[in-house]
Amino acid sequence: MLLKKMLPAFVMATALAIALPSCKSKPSDADIQTQVQTAISATPGVTADVKDGVVTLSGLVGSEEEKTAVETAVNNLKESGVKSVVDNIEVEAPPAPAATATDPLAQGVADATKDFPGITATVADGIITVTGEIEQSKVKTLKSSLDALNPKKVDMSQVKVK
Repeated sequence: MLLKKMLPAFVMATALAIALPSCKSKPSDADIQTQVQTAISATPGVTADVKDGVVTLSGLVGSEEEKTAVETAVNNLKESGVKSVVDNIEVEAPPAPAATATDPLAQGVADATKDFPGITATVADGIITVTGEIEQSKVKTLKSSLDALNPKKVDMSQVKVK
């Protein structure tokens, strides 16, 4: 008899125990945004937008490792309401190697221009770019010296002739 009286109460208590956790409210996009900002704060240049729990990452990083670390940090917030991550982060291209004094063409250009004060020459991708001022009588000598180094091209369009 006692069992018949307790059975409805037991069923009701069990139903409430199951239903109450599912009534938990979803975190707002603003709450998720705050958590994502904290997670990506160590990586300047990366931004995040949140809409309906979907996080869109964008910006520029220096390496694939940095990109992966940011995406992993945000993916670790799935329990905090992040549904998915759209990764639009770009990896910055490494800087082109600059011509150094050990570069034979750069060394040859430095040697060829040392006797011409007011002239500066740079080498990039085998092209010599000459700037500055030079006397008319020395232009031919400089051009011949630079051509002898066999570059792809000698650009003297920025030279001012006195």
